[in-house]
Amino acid sequence: MGRDILVDGYNVIKNSASFASVEARNLAAAREALITQIVSRYRHTPHHVTVVFDGNGASEQMSYDRRICIIFSRHSETADSVIARLAREARHAGREIEMYSNDGEVQRAVTQQGGEVRTTDQLTKQLNAAPRDVERRYRQRMARRRRYGLDGSDSDEDEPEYPSGKGGKKRRRR
Repeated sequence: MGRDILVDGYNVIKNSASFASVEARNLAAAREALITQIVSRYRHTPHHVTVVFDGNGASEQMSYDRRICIIFSRHSETADSVIARLAREARHAGREIEMYSNDGEVQRAVTQQGGEVRTTDQLTKQLNAAPRDVERRYRQRMARRRRYGLDGSDSDEDEPEYPSGKGGKKRRRR
């Protein structure tokens, strides 16, 4: 069974250089970029991912985008308090919790609920990493190359020697 992954959306955007550069021009584009990368990372996993942003509406706004739950907190509530509440609910339901934020207050709240706390840098590295199957295929290819002596790390002695020609063009037979 998958775990509940909670992401402090604006905290990730503000602390990641790639998202912060987009955010400087357009906050909505930065949110969309974050959601798109999270979808790409978690689309084939059993995990339940929730990205929480600070909102300013009269009530909490929840929507789904390609299996990712997106929550905007209500005006009088912070994203941190929403994350703490979701962590509490997940613990009571017996689900594992993993949370990404650099905010110390929300980290303590999630830790008190038995959740794993990760930094925004750890999430950004995961989002920018090559897919796991690519890494696995690369390791397999390298193992085969070493096994059959095709490592390429050997000296230049293994390089084929090409005959040095006299510099002229080859004649064409008629």
